[in-house]
Amino acid sequence: MRRYDVLVVGSGPGGQKAAIQAAKLGKKVVIIEKSPFLGGAGIHTGTLPSKTLRETALIYSGFKQRAIFGLQLILNRDVTLSELLHRKTEVTRAQMEVILDQFSRNRVEVAYGTASFVDEHTMVVRADGSSSEEYQGDFIILAPGSRPSRPSDVPFDSAHIYDSDTILGLDRIPANLTVIGGGVIGCEYACIFAALGVKVSLVDKKQRLLNFADEEVVTNLMYWMRHSGVTMRLNEEVTGIKVEGPCKVATRLKSGKVIVAEKLLYTMGRMGNSDSLNLAAVGLKADSKGLISVNESFQTGIPHIYAIGDVIGFPSLASTSMEQGRRAVCHALEIEGRTCEVPGFIPYGIYTIPEISMVGETEESLSLKGVPYETGCAYFHEVARGQIIGDTHGMLKLIFDRNTRKLLGVHIVGERASELIHIGQAVMSYGGPIDYFKDAVFNYPTLSDAYKEAALNGLNKL
Repeated sequence: MRRYDVLVVGSGPGGQKAAIQAAKLGKKVVIIEKSPFLGGAGIHTGTLPSKTLRETALIYSGFKQRAIFGLQLILNRDVTLSELLHRKTEVTRAQMEVILDQFSRNRVEVAYGTASFVDEHTMVVRADGSSSEEYQGDFIILAPGSRPSRPSDVPFDSAHIYDSDTILGLDRIPANLTVIGGGVIGCEYACIFAALGVKVSLVDKKQRLLNFADEEVVTNLMYWMRHSGVTMRLNEEVTGIKVEGPCKVATRLKSGKVIVAEKLLYTMGRMGNSDSLNLAAVGLKADSKGLISVNESFQTGIPHIYAIGDVIGFPSLASTSMEQGRRAVCHALEIEGRTCEVPGFIPYGIYTIPEISMVGETEESLSLKGVPYETGCAYFHEVARGQIIGDTHGMLKLIFDRNTRKLLGVHIVGERASELIHIGQAVMSYGGPIDYFKDAVFNYPTLSDAYKEAALNGLNKL
């Protein structure tokens, strides 16, 4: 039996920060990882690989330069994703080295194997081909992450039908691709493959994509996705998927339509990795999606057992998982001055082409609440930096209270949206008014100058 102050299950973003926070507070910590590599899905199959592929696609296809110089590069069909993902290998290696260095400097121990509960303070860790070992901790932080949902009626294989974990193993760039699911992952991959010259059909049962995002921004995105060659089949329900040949996957819709493509990517939902934890041994249970219920302090039904990250559901962002990990540990160790609740102004970054990012309220949410608001917009084609970089489709929207002028929401579509959003987030965090941007001086020419243009546009409406 090995004894620790804190056991952390999972080395993804949430688990990493939980372990380091506990170590910084002088506690003896071990992090348990079932994979042979640290970092979780974010480093190896999800966030970093897909974003690296996105950047490679933009560069290799000349997508960013088309608007400026009229370039139209032809992608060699024999190029494999493994070749395009060469940079991903370097990024992954560098990030794992960073994690190992942080663990080493903070004396966080690492145990490899699958962890499951024995009792409320004890977990057994079983590694492939070796004997098991028990670990005991005063506090346990569960951060096992999630995996793609794989329904039994979808005939997944390694040659035709993929999920978001296996799509990066494609043997070659297909001529056409069907994407089932219009959520964040589906939209991101649809844009990436369209940039590579693939004819993409995107199927979703909802009337529009990304219902949680601002409607005007999403409408802008959908226009440019169609312009890039993505065919959208919205408000459609899939009734069957069948492989009908070596290069033919047929997707049948309830409306009677049939979509035929070489490959298919299924992105409908994810499952929490809670099934191997043996939650029943301590009287806990997960729901049908493998998610574990927690309170506002990230405690499960057992006060000294916490859960964070994807395994507790929305928002399932790497950024929020990190903060949840830190705050769960501070709550467990009763550190004064640290609240457990994650800040309300959480930024969202969606790496479609073009990017989308947002923080705060939408026009739709404020209308439902009956809050009087006004908007101010700036278009990148009217901003000098937008002209220089050839971003003719970008837009920044500020939403503010008509009476107090307090900034309530920021929504951006276009180049570097996920970076620009933090300017608005900072102003919202201290309760600032839209007048801040009117009076601020921004470097020129920059895309940040769009904040000033949007503020003036909104104040002129008053």
